Amino acid sequence: MTPQELKNACLAFAGTREEFPFDETNSVFKVSGKIFAISRLGGDPLKVSLKCEPELAVHLRVQHPAITPGYHLNKRHWNTVVVDASVPDQLVLDMIEDSYDLVVAGLPKREQEKLRWSALSREE
Repeated sequence: MTPQELKNACLAFAGTREEFPFDETNSVFKVSGKIFAISRLGGDPLKVSLKCEPELAVHLRVQHPAITPGYHLNKRHWNTVVVDASVPDQLVLDMIEDSYDLVVAGLPKREQEKLRWSALSREE
């Protein structure tokens, strides 16, 4: 996965934006003002930090050495992924989507409806 593909994957969800609140090199991807992904897209190696369910976070870390506790983040709820061939691209994409969904799930229902969040239709 290239940096551009990672960026495109993060921006593919409704209501997302890229911001640079920390510095000009760290892309912060937000939905409704809440962070769901952080990446230094120009970094070598390419890494992305993503929100994750705590039990799944531990499971992923055991399965993949390239997935570690979130760098400078709450290590219970965040993983940092080295985006390399050791972690399948589809898994990285799934983790991005899960991170987005976790953040949107915590938003007020009105915000979720504005985003036309697909999980709302699964709840009924």
